[in-house]
This record gives sequence, structure tokens and C-alpha cells, in this order.
Amino acid sequence: MYMKYLHMGAFALLVVGGLNWLLTAFGYNIVELIFGTSMISMLIYLLIGASAVFEVATHKKYCKMCNPDSEQSMDGGTL
Repeated sequence: MYMKYLHMGAFALLVVGGLNWLLTAFGYNIVELIFGTSMISMLIYLLIGASAVFEVATHKKYCKMCNPDSEQSMDGGTL
């Protein structure tokens, strides 16, 4: 169960990071607009980066498209 929530949180942070990069291309940085250039912004960027590393490291194990033979669910049990 823990892995499911970790994956959902990481995915949400990746979406936020991706949208922020999209808006940065047009001259807007939502994270810095909301939090300024503070330690909180740095922490958010750190969490987004850690989420990307987590998703890269665990993606193939849990992705049904990349590993269709796998019957393991996100919480470690079987489907």
C-alpha cells in the first residue's frame, strides 16, 4: 500500500514539474511566482527531482505496458 501512495505522490510532483517547465518556456515559473526564490522553492525542486529518480527506478517493475507478464501490484501483492 505504501508504494502505491509513494507512486501517486511522485507522479503528481512530476506533473507539477512538467507543467512548470512548460510555462517556463513562455516566461512563467509558477513555483517561483508562488514561493519566490526561497528555500521552499529549492525544496520543491528537490522533491520533483527525487520523484523523477524514483519513477525511473521503479517504472519498469510496475508498469503494465513495460512488463505485461508482471502480476505484482504497487503494494507488493498480486493482482
